[in-house]
Amino acid sequence: MFAWEWEDAKPDMIILGKALSGGILPVSVVAARKDILGVFNPGDHGSTFGGNPLGSAVAIEALNVLIDEKLPDRAIEMGNYFMDKLRTLKNPSIKEVRGRGLLIGLEMTEPTRKYAEALMEEGLLCKETHEYVLRFAPPLIIRKDEIDWAFEKIKKVIG
Repeated sequence: MFAWEWEDAKPDMIILGKALSGGILPVSVVAARKDILGVFNPGDHGSTFGGNPLGSAVAIEALNVLIDEKLPDRAIEMGNYFMDKLRTLKNPSIKEVRGRGLLIGLEMTEPTRKYAEALMEEGLLCKETHEYVLRFAPPLIIRKDEIDWAFEKIKKVIG
């Protein structure tokens, strides 16, 4: 469910946002043990969307969907499928394909903006990150046929 679990770590605090509401409305949460968060008293710290019962209900349901539909397991399966396909690319500028689940980076030895722009022209959005990495972050519900479609666009542009 969380990135820290890949490393067998135990954080003192986790902060969740963005996808926590399933894209319905702004919601985020800070979670920690009582000895850490207990240093705050009511009124010590404010938040823009704090105390919103609707936001809380939406976040709970979004987490239920993640769990009930086994989306973390699906992310691993689809991410491995996608990365395996990316590793078949024959461009000598490809340095590494890496990722966890569906957060995937294609590192190259040359700047990647031109590739991101060419993929956008093909209808595939990705992000040029740190100049040399193309970041792919498809939705957790992506299907293999959609990955195959995306890969064909990537293969056309990157080879």
